[in-house]
Amino acid sequence: MGHTGKRLFQYAMLYKKPIIWALLLLVLAVSSELAGPFIAKRMIDQNILGIEKKWHEVAAQERYAVEYKGKWYKREDHYEPGEAKGAEVRVLQSGRKFYWLEGALPNSGERRTVQDGVMTVTSKESGEQASVPVTLISAKELYQFYKPEIPALMVLAGVYFGLLLLGAVFTYGQRLLLQTSANKIVRQMRNDVFAHTQRLPVGYFDTLAAGQVVSRVTNDTEAIRELYVAVLANFFSAIVYMTAIYGALFLLDARLALFALPLVPILIIWIKLYRKVAARYNRIIRAKLSEINGMINESIQGMPIIQAFRRQKETMKEFDELNEHYFTYQNKLLSLNSITSHNLVNVIRNLMFLVVIIMFWGDWLGAAVGVGVLYAFVDLMNRMFQPIVGVVNQLSNLETARVSAERVFTLMDQEGVEVVPGTMERYRGEVQFEDVTFAYKKEEYVLKNISFTARQGQTVALVGHTGSGKSSILNLLFRFYDTNKGRITIDGQDVLSIPKQHLRHHMGIVLQDPFLFTGTIASNVSLDNPAISRETIEQALRDVGAYEMFASLPGGIDAPVIEKGSTLSAGQRQLISFARALAYDPAILILDEATASIDTETEAIIQQALDVLKKGRTTFVIAHRLSTIRQADQILVLDRGRIVERGNHEQLMEHRGKYFAMYQLQQGAAVTAS
Repeated sequence: MGHTGKRLFQYAMLYKKPIIWALLLLVLAVSSELAGPFIAKRMIDQNILGIEKKWHEVAAQERYAVEYKGKWYKREDHYEPGEAKGAEVRVLQSGRKFYWLEGALPNSGERRTVQDGVMTVTSKESGEQASVPVTLISAKELYQFYKPEIPALMVLAGVYFGLLLLGAVFTYGQRLLLQTSANKIVRQMRNDVFAHTQRLPVGYFDTLAAGQVVSRVTNDTEAIRELYVAVLANFFSAIVYMTAIYGALFLLDARLALFALPLVPILIIWIKLYRKVAARYNRIIRAKLSEINGMINESIQGMPIIQAFRRQKETMKEFDELNEHYFTYQNKLLSLNSITSHNLVNVIRNLMFLVVIIMFWGDWLGAAVGVGVLYAFVDLMNRMFQPIVGVVNQLSNLETARVSAERVFTLMDQEGVEVVPGTMERYRGEVQFEDVTFAYKKEEYVLKNISFTARQGQTVALVGHTGSGKSSILNLLFRFYDTNKGRITIDGQDVLSIPKQHLRHHMGIVLQDPFLFTGTIASNVSLDNPAISRETIEQALRDVGAYEMFASLPGGIDAPVIEKGSTLSAGQRQLISFARALAYDPAILILDEATASIDTETEAIIQQALDVLKKGRTTFVIAHRLSTIRQADQILVLDRGRIVERGNHEQLMEHRGKYFAMYQLQQGAAVTAS
């Protein structure tokens, strides 16, 4: 996890102050909670079981003194240093009853059942028995011996509950700070990932489905959020808890602390083994989730085709297979989590408690380990197992977050184009291709030795069969891709020396199927660019002959447009695309089969719009309808990546080559159709 962990840590450091405060509050919450067992130990050993300590007779009533049968007695731990002590007496428990012993206890061994006012005490060391006369103490009399301890018990109980409330306040503050910080971290990460997708070259998206990119920006970053919220809090609190509890155990009893030490290596081995298996499952799960998102996205986009060609069953079958694969590995991970979850932790904990209780019962731990110490040990171990359970339960989230982070950072590590500030002056638009060769895949050249010059203000048409390389020339001009050999210049300057954003700032493009964004007609013209005023938008629509058409719609040019503009006709979408290009006032204009899907009636409007668009700009036109490029200054005929003919319409018709044949074929088809 080294590199990924470092990157996640760097993101956490963006909001280090609230995170540090959260962790400090967590330490305070842990400290306040861990004080509880020690308070409970004192209450048991001092205030409850302390009744069996030595008592001494005092002359009269005083603080902590108890009256019994007309005399006053005070427990030895309530005497001041150096204070004289009277005759010793004892209060002894046997079974569920308490007895009065006048005098000292011969030994501290096992007490047998009292018969006829005599208690038998067997020494643990020697096994010798001693019989002592005792008197049964009534419940009312016994209460008198506990009465001096009640104020101290109430104070300690108040402190105990006060610490619980304080711990709850600290925990609330810690969780609030940590969750707020986690949300901020993930917000920043999402912004960074999305911003990076804007910098990635177009070629990157050729191999990665849109749904898979969406999955990384949404699902994977959400999984990372859990890392900062739940995993970080649980792992850090586990470290704080376990460190503090081990310190408390050593203060309590070193032997019991050593008994609990093996838990740490067990937990480390546990985490390593779990991660080794879970990482493989999680990679498959995250990849399949991306594929599912990709397929859903593709299915929604292609729903008209799926329904038109009755491919619903086949599409559903394909989705079922993906979903089944995802389900299988989710179940495998679920089984792994079930095996290694808190149930196994509880088994280990209960086995440990059983061993300690057997050792205590068999007196193998010695007299130093009393009931109060045992209670404190059990309480501390219960508290220690809580963070262990937390860590074990968060292992699945840790692995999911780690794999998700790997996927997000893999996307972010893809080489992108940094946004260069500022703009360059509008160039004239003289374009020159010098012996350009290009391949999308190694050695599979789609352009071979392309050379031509487009003067400022000229219209250059690119014609040829599908796959001849027309669009590839424009992809290189836009620098969606870069050349393998040769060079491209604009006004004599190599395009590779011009930042992509600056180069494209003075370029406009109109596609065969223009892409419209969710918004309004006006926002689709300006693309929400604040530099393009409302007047510029309206003028651009007027210049392409579309303003009146859109003004008649409900809402006018502020009429809503849904994604891809599916509520508008092909001609309306294309006119918006023309107006967009005009509003941005490019020096170089690219028309990629802009009239291919337009009906004849709309084509007249489009042709007028084209004439407006071309004025004063270097224009590149890809056209299948050769009738639309008759006025082009230069026509380049491509075949299998090479320019096989060049010239204007008249020159090429006189040449009677490929262009002539294509033109005659289209004209013949047009005559036949008419």
